[in-house]
Amino acid sequence: MTAIEQGASAGDVTEADAVQSRTRGIVFWIVRYLPAEIVGTAAMILAGIAVTIWTDSPAVIALAALLGEIVGFYTVLAVTIYAEQLQVTPAWRTAIARTGLLLLAEFGVAEVLDTVLIRPAALMLGIWLLPDPVWGLLAGKVAADIVFYSIAAGAFTLTVKAGLRDGHRSEERVG
Repeated sequence: MTAIEQGASAGDVTEADAVQSRTRGIVFWIVRYLPAEIVGTAAMILAGIAVTIWTDSPAVIALAALLGEIVGFYTVLAVTIYAEQLQVTPAWRTAIARTGLLLLAEFGVAEVLDTVLIRPAALMLGIWLLPDPVWGLLAGKVAADIVFYSIAAGAFTLTVKAGLRDGHRSEERVG
């Protein structure tokens, strides 16, 4: 355990401890979200390209891509969070309920803003600016993901601090 994780004062924390803590944080986010991102991106591209058979409308392509990404992304995350919650409670019904609650707590606000405003605009802009729809979808996705993860990471941190992830309320841990 690093000095940061042990709650050492700022004067006790070395630069090496800070770098190690940041590295662990980055690895955690990559392990947590990369599988969902891969599946979501593949589903986005497949859905977006599939509708180009019928239309070249950036709005329709963006909508199909958006729906494909949502289904792919949240399918993987639902399985991931459900597996985490089975460690907290062996009752599968409770684990399913907690999974839904945690998905809503972690992604609810980010997803509403993302789905209604940010991602459709970013995907349409990418398709409009770049002649190849695949590159346009990918460029729009990256731009939207930056905003999405800024919001979702903050919400995830709040669910951890509130004790929602481990089945305990934060007051119970304080002392």
